[in-house]
Amino acid sequence: MTAEQSPDHNVPAIVSGERDTLLAFLGYLRSSVDAKLVQLSDDDARRRLVASGTTLLGLVKHLAFVEVYWAQRRFAGSDVVLVGDGFELDPADTVESVRREYREAGQRTDEIVAACDDLDQPLARGRRGLTLRWMLTHLVEETARHAGHVDILRELVDGRTGR
Repeated sequence: MTAEQSPDHNVPAIVSGERDTLLAFLGYLRSSVDAKLVQLSDDDARRRLVASGTTLLGLVKHLAFVEVYWAQRRFAGSDVVLVGDGFELDPADTVESVRREYREAGQRTDEIVAACDDLDQPLARGRRGLTLRWMLTHLVEETARHAGHVDILRELVDGRTGR
């Protein structure tokens, strides 16, 4: 889904309805995160610049994991196998492979959400009371929080700032 941009704030305009608005903001945030990996070497994307050891590549890989966990496993009930929390990098992980993984996870989330008209639809797995609305709001929150971390780490790598 392509979010229509508001001319005055460069953020998604309210598209139409709650579901579309949540997806538009999620798409905007995904795009912001992805842009921070553009023109970044694999070595720089793996650099540990803070005491926690968090890396740009690890954050984006974690965000892909989060989308798969919540949309595919918890909401749709798919039997996807997930290990850890997604922050761990494999030697084969590259900027391009992690960007692709994140893009594909986001596309799958959008497909799953588009197939359900009821934001009050409960998640297939997990605690009772959690709904598609809750999941989408959580994905927006999680992505926004880590987008801020990505902003800071990219600035530490090469001084690049901005969306």
